[in-house]
Amino acid sequence: MRGFFPPRTGTGRSALIPPPPWYYSGDLLTIEYRTDPDRVAALLPEPLRLADTDPAAVALIWADWQSCSESREELLDPVRSQYKECFAVVRCSYRGRVYSRCVYIWVDKDFAVARGIHQGYPKKLGSVHLTRPHPYGPAPRIEAGARFGATLAAGDRRLAEAVVTLREPADDNGFVNAHPMAHHRWLPSIEPGRGPALDELVSSGAASFEGGTPWAADAELRLFDAPTEELADLPVGELIGAYYRQVGVCWNGGTVLDRGTSAAD
Repeated sequence: MRGFFPPRTGTGRSALIPPPPWYYSGDLLTIEYRTDPDRVAALLPEPLRLADTDPAAVALIWADWQSCSESREELLDPVRSQYKECFAVVRCSYRGRVYSRCVYIWVDKDFAVARGIHQGYPKKLGSVHLTRPHPYGPAPRIEAGARFGATLAAGDRRLAEAVVTLREPADDNGFVNAHPMAHHRWLPSIEPGRGPALDELVSSGAASFEGGTPWAADAELRLFDAPTEELADLPVGELIGAYYRQVGVCWNGGTVLDRGTSAAD
């Protein structure tokens, strides 16, 4: 049976995702803010701890991606390559090292959910939109004063909305999502009452990266309550900054940091 991910068949052609490496080209809108550090701590399972510096920092990131495998064939079948996502990132500490951790993430394609299962991202389906730049017509150019909007919804409820206005070129596009990721790959046992079938704390990051000029920006951000989502439980306190950047990334696996760390339900 062949296929990196189910469904596995004799040919492997039906597999939802191909094997890594995976390549991404995309536009990122990032808004960083501070919240209640106790709310961040509540999202960090053992053995992770709050970061020693700026433990209340959060990044909410919208991304408009084109992605593909080594063959690049998905780029010529765009329904298999194009998707959007919105994700919330915090910083944490493990054995004295600072990591980034995605605590919530919504995507609009099933193959992106499957990649998240493999990587340890807690992906859910959602409705994600952000303004695309273009050099002609009414769309914003990548220049001072350009305005971008972004929205996130899931389960028929709007969860977040933002307006970002580019101000000037910057040295980077923020610090919250600038570390290797520390995620849990977790799967409950099929047998009731047993421990998890998969329980790994893993680290991963970009195998390669290239990016355009980051732009610092001013931002307005609102979060909304919803019955089955908890993003609004990371309320916006002080806005730190906002950024726009076009990037290219390759992801090709990670490292297991620890096993069996998750507490039982």
